[in-house]
Amino acid sequence: MSYPKRTAALASAAALAGSAVLLSAPAAHADVVDVNYRCQTPIGVKSAVSPIDIKGVKSGGGYTITMSWQKGVSSSPVELGKGAMTPSASIRLGGADSGTLPVSGPANAAAIPANTPIKISDLTGTYTPKKTGKVTFTPGTLIIKALGTTTTCTPTNSPKPGLTLDVTAAGGSSSTSSGGQLPQTGPEDDAIALGTLGGTVLLAGAAGTLWLTRRGQPSRR
Repeated sequence: MSYPKRTAALASAAALAGSAVLLSAPAAHADVVDVNYRCQTPIGVKSAVSPIDIKGVKSGGGYTITMSWQKGVSSSPVELGKGAMTPSASIRLGGADSGTLPVSGPANAAAIPANTPIKISDLTGTYTPKKTGKVTFTPGTLIIKALGTTTTCTPTNSPKPGLTLDVTAAGGSSSTSSGGQLPQTGPEDDAIALGTLGGTVLLAGAAGTLWLTRRGQPSRR
């Protein structure tokens, strides 16, 4: 096989290998989890169970995290008029990261009848990775403010993570070859060295392949 053809074959193989790696690596995993809440209200303690869904969408250098309740929690002995109730919550981070992520949402869009489970609107927050790896997101404390009072709902059943993201910290990069230079022992060795650097071949694209092909051709005088 001629040198230009060997070079093109190596570039194609590296591109296919790189694509296979990208396709096989899952970026996120989500589960709806049941959370048992113990709510400390102005009129005493109440309990509620709600399935919670946490989702993450890539946005710039971070992720928009959305926390959704599938059932209402707690209740009020009096009607809560439109806009009278404002929810917020925290999401516990685990795995490669730690701490909490605050999420918040709009006030109630419609009146909530008395003694009716309060439907929580979707709460969102922005997560910016500080470390590279798999990060878990677990439902934390829910805060409900209404009519000048505060109700605090705390999970009591140690819920499982609702979302796992495979993230890269700002400025993070994949590993590269050491030394920063390619071996210069001959045309064929150059092609083999480039073939092992799949990322380099992918970035070079058609221009890189053309450069390699021209190097393999004998000079004309």
